Amino acid sequence: MRRHLAAAAALSFALLAAGCSGGDEQEPTAAAPTPAGTAAAATTAAADPAVAASADAALSADTKAICAQAARTGESFGTNFAADYQVYLGAKAQGAEAKARAKEKVTRTVDGYSFALLDMSKLTSDPSLKKALAAMGAQVTALKGDFAKIDDKRLAEISGKLAKACGKS
Repeated sequence: MRRHLAAAAALSFALLAAGCSGGDEQEPTAAAPTPAGTAAAATTAAADPAVAASADAALSADTKAICAQAARTGESFGTNFAADYQVYLGAKAQGAEAKARAKEKVTRTVDGYSFALLDMSKLTSDPSLKKALAAMGAQVTALKGDFAKIDDKRLAEISGKLAKACGKS
């Protein structure tokens, strides 16, 4: 159950980060009730350990779903990191406080991606995917201290590991 909750938290982080990265305020749409239904289902699953364990077991065997989620998480990370890093670079000229806030935001984005990868590696039952996701998570964690090392080449290398493990290359 802990893995299920951690996976839900990681996915929520990725989705919230994607939603929070834009600067425009948006009006609620008719689709807004859907997340509430999803949250209610997640709460029900979290309340019943047997349901959560069953969901974890079903997902752990679904390599295709984990690969798809990892790819979406990677795309979201790339978009969010690029935006956050640009803010970080701009904040250097705005003083120490602005720079610290921007650095914290970039660090949270990197931490969230690393956590999601490592969590998915623990969830999957596919040995090659498990190994690839764990390696990707460790690689992202190692880059946390030096944001300048996270570039298109590095992101392509990381996503290439996923593609290979998921049989797409």
